[in-house]
Amino acid sequence: MAEVIRMPRLSDTMEEGVIVEWLKQVGDKVEPGDVLAEVETDKATMELENFHDGYLLYIGVEKGAVPVNGVLAVIGEEGEDYQAVLDAAQANGASEAESETEKTDQPSEPAKAGSGSSADDSETSTPKSETQQADSDKRVKASPLARSIASEAGVSLAEIQGSGDGGRVVKKDVEEYLESRTSAPSGTYEAPPAGVAIPATDFEYGDHPVSQMRKTIARRLGESKFSAPHFYLTIEIDMTQTFAERKKINAILPEKVSFNDLVIKATAMALRKHPKVNASWRGDTITYHREIHMGVAVAVEEGLLVPVIRHADYKSLGQINHEVKDLATRARNRKLGLEEMQGNTFTISNLGMFGIDEFTAIINPPDACILAVGGIMDKPVVRDGEIVPGKIMKVTLSCDHRVVDGATGAQFLQTLKLMLENPVSMLA
Repeated sequence: MAEVIRMPRLSDTMEEGVIVEWLKQVGDKVEPGDVLAEVETDKATMELENFHDGYLLYIGVEKGAVPVNGVLAVIGEEGEDYQAVLDAAQANGASEAESETEKTDQPSEPAKAGSGSSADDSETSTPKSETQQADSDKRVKASPLARSIASEAGVSLAEIQGSGDGGRVVKKDVEEYLESRTSAPSGTYEAPPAGVAIPATDFEYGDHPVSQMRKTIARRLGESKFSAPHFYLTIEIDMTQTFAERKKINAILPEKVSFNDLVIKATAMALRKHPKVNASWRGDTITYHREIHMGVAVAVEEGLLVPVIRHADYKSLGQINHEVKDLATRARNRKLGLEEMQGNTFTISNLGMFGIDEFTAIINPPDACILAVGGIMDKPVVRDGEIVPGKIMKVTLSCDHRVVDGATGAQFLQTLKLMLENPVSMLA
């Protein structure tokens, strides 16, 4: 019997996936373990694995977005009639989506006739064209919520292409129609004044579709910023001694340790001494994590990915260096596995290599804190009563005040400062 392949939920935050490319085509024989397609999720580009023996009989979407549980393909015996199975699957999926929409979104209450007027008066005063539109809309298959939104916006349902079962117009169809009417034309361009030369560039200006990753970044960080009460603590760290110690370390190790590696190690050691910072807000509970799994923000073309260095406090500088390089490279190539981007208990974001002196970062859920690391700057410092050259690095700790208090965060930063200014203390 033909089997319907649906879009799986490939990450805990995934709501839809984007088909990047089909690696099998209609008519191909497939076996369990074969990769059918590449799917872009909110975190990575994943491989869609097959679990059935047979032939690929149908592909629903060649390229583009498909909601979780949406129909992707049909696999069955060669030449098998799969249409009935496909129709049933599509109808079931559409009804489930519509049911979910109607549960979560309630239509507005119909307006009541004001005093001094009646329903008959209102009907009488309705122009003929509006009456004809209302009659036309009654004949269009649409959900009650879609009818309500269209009515409030003053648009005819007859103008909207329905994506529901049997062409039924649903909420999403109306919203997309309204958005298309109000959005600015794509690729509009105003010519520069005469005689002004514009440098040639490969950058593509104009409207670009929002990637799954960018959608998730917008949603999760928006939720974090506006639900978690952030406060910020900044401290200056004199990295002069660390410079000298790093030279000694790199003279011994085969791979050169970076300042970022030292910050990761020192932060992990400081978290071990201040477990209240290595925590997560769960609503009714606060989880204080025994393990220290360090998320390291990596910039990629579409935004940020946060691969995780597990048990960072137990790893050597060489191990941390190797893992960070490997994870960062695979993050930029979108080849990280989901397990490599989950389970963080604390996050570090370092913009020092871009010459940023200091900045504040938005907490990466479910962490209670994130450390923003600035660049190392040459500045005068007072040492033993004298003004001497120093190498100063500023770090800012963003804290969720529901979990971490000011004194707790300040004590953590004091320990981090001590360790980075005296690297030998990391051995204690």
